[in-house]
Amino acid sequence: MSDNNVFSNLIIFEMANNHFGDVEHGKKLIRKYADIAAKFPQFRCAIKFQYRDIPTFIHPEYKERFDLKYIKRFSETALPEAAFVEMKEYADSCGLLTACTPFDEVSVDRVVKHKFDFLKIASCSFTDWPLLEKAASAGLPVIISTAGAQLDDICNVVSFFEHRQIPFALMHCVGEYPTADETLEMNQIDYFKETYPGITVGFSTHEDPDNLTAVTIAIAKGAAILERHVALPTEEYKINAYSSTPEQTEKWLEAAKRALVMCGKSGARRDISEKEKSDLQGLQRGAFVRNSVKKGESITVDDLFFAIPGTEGQIRANDLSKYLKIVAAEDIPAGKPVMWSNTETSNCRDAVLQIIRELGSLLTKSAVPLMNRMNLELSHHYGIDKFHECGCSIITCVNREYCKKIIALLPGQYNPCHAHKQKEETFHVLYGTLEIELDGVKKVCSAGDLVVVERGVKHSFSSTDGAVMEEISTTHCKNDSFYSDADIKPAEQRKTYMTFYSEWLKDGGKAIK
Repeated sequence: MSDNNVFSNLIIFEMANNHFGDVEHGKKLIRKYADIAAKFPQFRCAIKFQYRDIPTFIHPEYKERFDLKYIKRFSETALPEAAFVEMKEYADSCGLLTACTPFDEVSVDRVVKHKFDFLKIASCSFTDWPLLEKAASAGLPVIISTAGAQLDDICNVVSFFEHRQIPFALMHCVGEYPTADETLEMNQIDYFKETYPGITVGFSTHEDPDNLTAVTIAIAKGAAILERHVALPTEEYKINAYSSTPEQTEKWLEAAKRALVMCGKSGARRDISEKEKSDLQGLQRGAFVRNSVKKGESITVDDLFFAIPGTEGQIRANDLSKYLKIVAAEDIPAGKPVMWSNTETSNCRDAVLQIIRELGSLLTKSAVPLMNRMNLELSHHYGIDKFHECGCSIITCVNREYCKKIIALLPGQYNPCHAHKQKEETFHVLYGTLEIELDGVKKVCSAGDLVVVERGVKHSFSSTDGAVMEEISTTHCKNDSFYSDADIKPAEQRKTYMTFYSEWLKDGGKAIK
């Protein structure tokens, strides 16, 4: 598994064999890069060693074959264990984290013994299963380079470490020294993140040390770890074409820092600055009343026009929604701005979402089949704050010469007395218990019951435990509900319209946000 806190913003300075078998030179290198690391507190910097148990790593018959490049290099730069311990402890004293790449099982034991913070698997060891088994037993966070690895092998190694529940990270890496621009394959960082979600991905780099573009791309693509070969050139010790000097490393880290700053927050919406809010507000249209509005009157979108410039404290077009209710707190002359200070406002969004969650739970229990996308209206005859006492939820399925709706009553809800002049309707109870009153005659209905409501018949209905019914009627016409209580407002003021999705019914309405 991956542990982002272990690996986040980690920079690895790969010393490799650039100590040249000289402990004092190695310590100077460590000191120099510790000083550089101190200039970049946004990163956690580690120096990395390489361990090889030369007596077992090189076959006995080849120990003197200095005509072979790697045998010559590893033999000439070999150090006794005590020398590595000295350099490692010096790195600790300089405030650096430490990492080490073991190339054999004996070296894994030394990595553990010397108390390194990270264990690194080199690309050449990617499928060295005896070494991987030993590394997995070390109990350290593991960083794995992937140069030359085939996809099947990567999947196997990922599975190997996941099953052992070891924090590990994958490093995109190209094993060409140095790596040309056209073979950097930076999109592999995206590929790893998409293929292995949740696994930390980094970038182990071998490009020209003066290339500052690759590191910025890596940061932008979300690489959490960056690894760079480093050296300290002197007259005695020259460096290779893919290792960075201190000056090049500092420029590389500056580029990484700028990229980190420019990329900003990840995993969450960014913070919006006050300057940005102010700049955008200057372009937002303010709300003005078309005609004079008296104190206590409701203000709807139809009563407004929108224009710039707005003024400080003015309600903007951007503030309006079907959930925002506006009432004039004083007389507002025609053409004047609608201010937060000259109105009383309420926002019922949270209340509506809570109602929708409860409705979703009721509909889930009822098991009534529904379309994927539906038009929903919440009828709140005395205001949304009294919806649970008086109101209902109506889903319109079809409205032609015939009409079908689903009507839901939450537990304890009551729909007040009214009649229709144009439509006739039949209620088919699908779930729960419905108490209905027709012209003063009360009736209790259960699932399966049918109730015909003829034109002009006053009716009301309620439910103690919650109910869902199907309304089948002639065409529904607007403003065809005539309520006995004159205090009930017109439909446009007592209804909230929205789209309802059957997807919301999953987990009893918990999917509703």
